[in-house]
Amino acid sequence: MSDLKDGSDIMPDHPATDRPGRVIHLQDYETFRPERVLHDMRDYWNSIRQGRAVPARSDVDPRAIARILDHAFILERIAPGAGRLRLAGRHLIDLMGMEVRGMPVCSVLNTSSRGRFSDVLESVFKGPQIARLTLQAEASYARPLLTAQMLLLPLRSDLGDVTRALGCLVAEGDLGVAPRRFDLHGDEVMPIIDGGETIAPSPSSIGFAESRADFSGPSGRTNGPPRRGAAPQGEDRAPQNSPTATSPEERRAGFRLIQTALTDGR
Repeated sequence: MSDLKDGSDIMPDHPATDRPGRVIHLQDYETFRPERVLHDMRDYWNSIRQGRAVPARSDVDPRAIARILDHAFILERIAPGAGRLRLAGRHLIDLMGMEVRGMPVCSVLNTSSRGRFSDVLESVFKGPQIARLTLQAEASYARPLLTAQMLLLPLRSDLGDVTRALGCLVAEGDLGVAPRRFDLHGDEVMPIIDGGETIAPSPSSIGFAESRADFSGPSGRTNGPPRRGAAPQGEDRAPQNSPTATSPEERRAGFRLIQTALTDGR
């Protein structure tokens, strides 16, 4: 056996910089990853509940989420299925290429996805419950394919009603040229208490959520919005004064455009 007991002769002296010091966790430098950001945001939301089902907007302290603050936002319910951004982090501003405070939250989505998003958003307030959405921005010139995750967590206002939400949005990939708008590729609702029940997002004829019945043909497939001035087919449309014509779209369908020729003696 070697006479070297402590290994001092085979380990050269090292400068003081190599001495054991502060441990650096690599995960601290991966805050941009969607799973980590969403996990940290939900953990923070749970921490401020303090035994309540839904925390208050006044409980949110930006300093407590400094690591993920760039991806965070707070929105306010302004109508059924509609929310307005009250505060937004730098990531969302970069995606849109402009200041987004005061804008509808659905502005980050393409128009074809806003109806479903509106239904999911309203279920967050109505449940109340948590929602997670999977988004994707298609590739185009100077705009590479972009995927994103969004998390919506309900909050109570100062009046005690659930009309606020704490959220975060994380996009992966090169942002490209702004603005970047997304298609909704998937959504999931979760209970605020483990084991609780959730309500499925449902279409609404109020606010931004448009009734799916207005866009369906006889087979139930979506055919797109009705053409302007198109006459109702069969008995699909109720007359203007019919008691079953309850929505504005149904009432407008009862009107007819009448054109009269103008004479020289007008």
